Amino acid sequence: MMSQGSSPSLLEALSSDFLACKICLEQLRAPKTLPCLHTYCQDCLAQLAEDGHLRCPECRETVPVPPAGVAAFKTNFFVNGLLDLVRARAGGDLHAGKPACALCPLMGGASAGGPATARCLDCADDLCQACSDGHRCTRQTHTHRVVDLVGYRAGWYDEEARERQAAQCPQHPGEALRFLCQPCSQLLCRECRLDPHLDHPCLPLAEAVRARRPGLEELLAGVDTNLAELEAARMMEKEALARLREQAARVGTQVEEAAEGLLRALLAQKKEVLGQLRAHVEAAEEAARERLGELESREQVARAAAAFARRVLSLGREAEILSLEGAIAQRLRQLQGCPWMPGPAPCLLPQLELHPGLLDKNSHLLWLSFENQQSQKDSGKDGAGSQGGEEAQSPREDGAKMERQGAAQPQSRDGAQTPKEDRAQLPQENGAQTPKTDRAQAPREGRSQMPQEDGEVQTAGGGRSNKKRKFKGRLKSISREPSPAPGPNLEGSGLLPRPIFSCSFPTRMPGDKRSPRITGLCPFGPREILVADEQNRALKRFSLNGDYKGAIPVPEGCSPCSVAALQGAVAFSAGARLYLISPDGEVQWRRALSLSQASHAVAAMPSGDRVAVSVSGHVEVYNMEGSLATRFIPGGKANRGLRALVFLTTSPQGNFVGSDWQQNSVVVCDGLGQVIGEYGGPGLHGCQPGSVSVDKKGYIFLTLREVNKVVILDPKGSLLGDFLTAYHGLEKPRVTTMVDGRYLVVSLSNGTIHIFRVRSPDS
Repeated sequence: MMSQGSSPSLLEALSSDFLACKICLEQLRAPKTLPCLHTYCQDCLAQLAEDGHLRCPECRETVPVPPAGVAAFKTNFFVNGLLDLVRARAGGDLHAGKPACALCPLMGGASAGGPATARCLDCADDLCQACSDGHRCTRQTHTHRVVDLVGYRAGWYDEEARERQAAQCPQHPGEALRFLCQPCSQLLCRECRLDPHLDHPCLPLAEAVRARRPGLEELLAGVDTNLAELEAARMMEKEALARLREQAARVGTQVEEAAEGLLRALLAQKKEVLGQLRAHVEAAEEAARERLGELESREQVARAAAAFARRVLSLGREAEILSLEGAIAQRLRQLQGCPWMPGPAPCLLPQLELHPGLLDKNSHLLWLSFENQQSQKDSGKDGAGSQGGEEAQSPREDGAKMERQGAAQPQSRDGAQTPKEDRAQLPQENGAQTPKTDRAQAPREGRSQMPQEDGEVQTAGGGRSNKKRKFKGRLKSISREPSPAPGPNLEGSGLLPRPIFSCSFPTRMPGDKRSPRITGLCPFGPREILVADEQNRALKRFSLNGDYKGAIPVPEGCSPCSVAALQGAVAFSAGARLYLISPDGEVQWRRALSLSQASHAVAAMPSGDRVAVSVSGHVEVYNMEGSLATRFIPGGKANRGLRALVFLTTSPQGNFVGSDWQQNSVVVCDGLGQVIGEYGGPGLHGCQPGSVSVDKKGYIFLTLREVNKVVILDPKGSLLGDFLTAYHGLEKPRVTTMVDGRYLVVSLSNGTIHIFRVRSPDS
């Protein structure tokens, strides 16, 4: 017999998840099991069948429909038995508001029996007090188990009822399935066995299960072994990906160090050449040198003043700009009014010639070589200093070698070295007999042309490798790779909102026993935020300046996941439940959610009197009383089982914005579930979309945790560009929220919170 505490939780899980059809989201009706072992309603499967096939909504496996239709799929007697148990507990024939006896009408001819007070677990009938007293007084029923109806409805006898429950024959109502026809592998009742299975060898169900259970257990053990191997392979794949990212970051650092080494060598040569130039000018005419010094001095002063003015205009706040406006304007007018000296006297004009290697587009100072991870491990075990010889030599080593030599001798594509006497002529680009501006831009332009061209990989010897690979974009750290801009690039045009850093603060408080794990953020009033710390089971309040304002009590044992603030209340999800509590922690109501989803995203509607929650691919909206106001599937019924909204928010326009991990996209839909826009393009960098927030104008801010970014989309879901990157201090951003439509709050995996003011283009 099951205890009173365990039975309700079991039935709650079965009724909300296992016994629910993943297509219509209702309790299963006429359950049919597909070959992939997923069970759905017969009518729902009939709607999915097309051209003799259907695709399982969960595993996407294509299944042929039997010639007799979806009704020929196997009936799930296991689910039928559980459904019978649930239905029997939930209700029956009513008499004056109570279940009626099932035997009284058969004996007395009355139209309805008396109130039932007991139930026979073998007959599955509700009995009145008189019928229950005499029910076990016959040979046929003396072994039957009669229990109290109240206890049965409470779930005290579920296990015992399941043991005595018999599957009913679909062909002969009232007859229990008792035999298994071995040649036909078909379950039979006594009537079915008479015809046409009379001559077939049949076994009682218990004996058939004993005979076939070992085979099933052996197959199950084999699948468990496969699962262990799959898990090991998945972990190895994750480790390989982690090693790849780690190596990519390391190589990116090596590339930058090597490039800096080359630049130092070039700058040393630049200094030497400029020294010769300066000596020539000084020896030619003292007056020209004095004029040159005066011009350079004025130029430096003007550049410093211009740089200071630009820095104030781009980074200063409004009050700071206005306080310095008078001094800056006065200085700039003073610089503009300075008289310039006349042109230089005629003299011998120096000319610069470039090394031929810099003019060759096929000459590379940096390149990549590739080898598999196993060979890297082997070379590491052997203690080799390099990675497999000259071809595997890293750019960092090359750059260090070039720096030690002072200036590397460039190589052409055929590996021929150029004369040594030409080394002093490296700094300029493309025959730069041009003024000072071209000379200053030459090193930067040279760096931009150094990466490989046409996807060819050069070996350390200067020649081409036999392998050709395509590289999209420059080799950079993954957190710094710019997002692609579809259509006209709005980045840098002043048409996108810009971030202005406000403050940063930790969320770990003295009473916390563990490091914070922020899983939810929401605005709490005009100048506060509410932080859901799942690790410490707390809802913490902070001001936008980072001041701790206390915590909102949560029910005992609850670990808040997602959180939303309503009018005078707070809604949050924890496990498979949705809670609504008052600001002082009093629970107003709770609702059970689907167990098939690990976490449930919660968002407040713009009106503040309703809360939306994502449940198994659809969205449910509850009012302040806890009643279900509406429920819809993004994109309509055609998308049943095809979406999994892990993050959810609402816009001031009343639209829903969610991160769909099933389709790996960001979806925008209206209040009726009609999709307005959806984005799953290259701007996601192959990552699963993370937390979403919307500002007062409808711009969508999407978190990409793996690449340390927050990108911005327009109100219809089209990618506009990057908003925050690693350069803004993002290190594994986790959850975001928008406060007052102007402040973007970003939480990091280490529990730190950054706050940025969103500066609109027209401000």
